[in-house]
Amino acid sequence: MAEFYRAINRVMPSLIRVEADEITYNLYVIIRFDLELALLDGTLSVAELPEAWHARYQQDLGVCAPNDSDGVLQDVHWYIGFIGGAFQGYSLGNILSAQFFGAAVAANPAIPAQIGQGQFDELHDWLRTNIYRHGAKFTTAELVQRVTGGPLSIEPYIAYLETKYSALYGLN
Repeated sequence: MAEFYRAINRVMPSLIRVEADEITYNLYVIIRFDLELALLDGTLSVAELPEAWHARYQQDLGVCAPNDSDGVLQDVHWYIGFIGGAFQGYSLGNILSAQFFGAAVAANPAIPAQIGQGQFDELHDWLRTNIYRHGAKFTTAELVQRVTGGPLSIEPYIAYLETKYSALYGLN
């Protein structure tokens, strides 16, 4: 079982964002966000985008696409109109999930053990009570403050990744 768990949690950069591991996934989002900003502020033209995409993937991830269809064009967001702020929501969701999970566990420390047993009722009840029932009544910042007692913070997500992957790979 430990071998299977380690295999499905393997960290390895690849070309395809949606196939990325949870460590490098956010690097894809950062690259995309940086390129999007450059397009919007005019420092990068659409014609320059493929070359810029290849350069960033090589520089940041150490991977090189054989062509544009496996490169910049594999990202459907370019041509379905999501330019200017939606893409980074993927990373924000990762950050929020860790912070909310921490608040849920603080309220009910048995949640991790229950999840380990395939029981999600307590967590689902906490989510329904503290998040789902509010819908869009609050801004994200307001909801985070209400639920966690503090502002949006990346620290819980970093701690989650460090804890999980330090144990998996025997890191200090």
